[in-house]
Amino acid sequence: MARVTEERITGLQKAAILLIALGPEKSASVFKHLKEDEIEELTLEIANTRSVTPQLKEDVINEFYQICLAQQYIAEGGISYAKELLEKSFGSDKARDVIGKLTSSLQVKPFEFVRKTDASQLLSFIQDEHPQTIALILSYLAPNQASMIISALPPDRQADVAKRIAIMDRTSPDVIKEVERVLESKLASLVNQDYTIIGGVDSVVEILNAVDRGTEKHIMETLEIEEPELADEIRKKMFVFEDILLLDDRSIQRVLREVDNNDLAIALKGSNEDVQNAIFNNLSKRLAVMIKEDMDFMGPVRMKDVEEAQQKIVNIIRKLEDSSEIVISRGGGDEIIV
Repeated sequence: MARVTEERITGLQKAAILLIALGPEKSASVFKHLKEDEIEELTLEIANTRSVTPQLKEDVINEFYQICLAQQYIAEGGISYAKELLEKSFGSDKARDVIGKLTSSLQVKPFEFVRKTDASQLLSFIQDEHPQTIALILSYLAPNQASMIISALPPDRQADVAKRIAIMDRTSPDVIKEVERVLESKLASLVNQDYTIIGGVDSVVEILNAVDRGTEKHIMETLEIEEPELADEIRKKMFVFEDILLLDDRSIQRVLREVDNNDLAIALKGSNEDVQNAIFNNLSKRLAVMIKEDMDFMGPVRMKDVEEAQQKIVNIIRKLEDSSEIVISRGGGDEIIV
C-alpha cells in the first residue's frame, strides 16, 4: 500500500492510524466495544497501513482529542456550551468543524437536560404519567438515575415500566418531541428525524443491575409470571448474588480476596446452602470456621442488611468481570471458554 497522506483519507483510515498510535494494549480495550464486522474492517485496514507521516499521525490524534473534548462539553452543558469552549481553544472554524462532525455522525441523545436533573425532582414530574411515557424517559437516562426513579414508583407500576423498557424498540421523533415539550425540553430541535432506537433488554438490565435488591426481585418475579420468556432473557444478562454458583473456584477465590469478612458473613446469612458451600469450599478452613462463628454470633439479621451486603459482593463481581479478571458463564455456546 502506498504511503497514507492527508489527501482523501477516509474515516476508516483515520481510525486505523489512531489505533496504531494508541498501541496494542489500548487498542485491544477499544475493540471490546466494537462489533465483529467493525473489528474485521479495522484489523484489515491496520494490516494494510504500511507507512504514515508523522504529521498525519499527529493530525489524527489531535482530531480525536478535539472530538472527545466536544463530547465532554456537550454532556456538561449542551451544544452551545461546547461550541463556545471549543472556539476559545481552537478558533471558530475548527469549533464548527468538530461540532458539525459530531452532530452529523453521532446522535445527541434527547432528554439531555433531564440527565442533569435530580432524580427526586424528576420523579415528581413523571410519576403520574402513563407507564409508556415513564419507560420512554427512563430509557434515555443513566442507569443509576433511572434505577432511583423506578425504585420510587409504586410496586404495581415498577414491573410494568420495566417490561415496557425491555420491549421498546423504535419511537417516532414526534412522540419524543412531544414528551420533551411537556418536560420543558431545550433540546427538541436536536432530535434526529430518523427513528430513534432506544430501550431494549440491555437497557432494562443496566437499570435493574443498579436498583436495590428488593426492587429487582419484585420486578423479576412479576415478569416471570407475566412475560416468562422476557424474564428469562433479562435474567441471562444479569448477575445476582445466588449466581456466584456460575463462577469457577478460581474466580470465587479472586472475588473473596476483595470482600470484607463482615459483609461476607451477613450476605451468607440470607443465602441458600449451595451458595454457602460454594463460598466455604473456597476459603481456608480457619477462615471458614471464623465466618460461620460470626454468622452464629450475630443472630437474626435484617433482610435489608443482607441484601446490601450481597449487593456489595455482586458489585465486586461485576467490576472484576468488566476488567476481565473473572469470567461469568451465563449459558449458551458463546460463553464456552477454551
